[in-house]
Amino acid sequence: MNFAALLFPDFSLILCGYLICRYTRLDRTVWQPVENLVYFFLFPVLLFHSIIRSPLDLRAASSLMAAGLTLGVFAIALAYSMPHWPLLGRHFERRDHAASAQVAFRFNSFIGLALAERLAGAQGLLLISVLIGVCVPLFNVGAVWPMARHAHSGFLRELVRNPLILATASGLCANLLGIRLPDWLEPTVSRIGGASLALGLLAAGAGMQLGSLRGGLGLGAGVLTIKHFILPLAAALLCRWFALDGPQTLILMAFSALPTASSAYVLAARMGYNGPYVAALVTLSTLLGMLSLPFALVVLT
Repeated sequence: MNFAALLFPDFSLILCGYLICRYTRLDRTVWQPVENLVYFFLFPVLLFHSIIRSPLDLRAASSLMAAGLTLGVFAIALAYSMPHWPLLGRHFERRDHAASAQVAFRFNSFIGLALAERLAGAQGLLLISVLIGVCVPLFNVGAVWPMARHAHSGFLRELVRNPLILATASGLCANLLGIRLPDWLEPTVSRIGGASLALGLLAAGAGMQLGSLRGGLGLGAGVLTIKHFILPLAAALLCRWFALDGPQTLILMAFSALPTASSAYVLAARMGYNGPYVAALVTLSTLLGMLSLPFALVVLT
């Protein structure tokens, strides 16, 4: 499988957003409303639709769910521990760490869905949907908590107002209750999902400053090492520990090596943090995914 070809569309859209914002009249005054549209409407619709469109068999997927949640808790704990790392941790800017810690554990569900279908067909889609359904709430809580704490804003208030968490929780409840979208609404919702991916990546590129990593190279290297090297290694151990079968192992390994979520930039910018810095990390994570996916699926599996 050509992993570079799979990831190139996302990376190229981020690059397009950067070039459009820097070299045309479509500057930041245009892209700020786009970010709001993506964050409050387009992404939540896509997330809700991704969760409810595949029925969840919780009993059959219990081992995969346990492995995914264990991997997620490990990743969050490792990301939070970074300020206490010897030598490296004391050089971190605390606000930048609060905004960028999410890069170490969040994942690009759009790439995950596309990859799972190619790897294992309909069964792969079902398994990745299980992981999305159980891990997205955990990861969004992990992403919001440090930023809410450093911004001295109410953590529970931020969670209740977070449209991504609301979409995930409502989608999971609807799935378990057997609620499905009517056929006549599917095309509209699918097109909204497509728009959210394209505009979200373009907005990430528009907010990016290629020099924004210079003041936080150690922090960036730390979160990206966790994301693209440590997590695939941990996932390989968890596959054996939970005795996952072939398709489940394949999906968990792919899940562990996915690039970080493009919405990480949107969340950081919306909460008043260093959005360009996080956007640069998202860009590098997308590029590194071209290496970590083959590493996880070929070398470790």
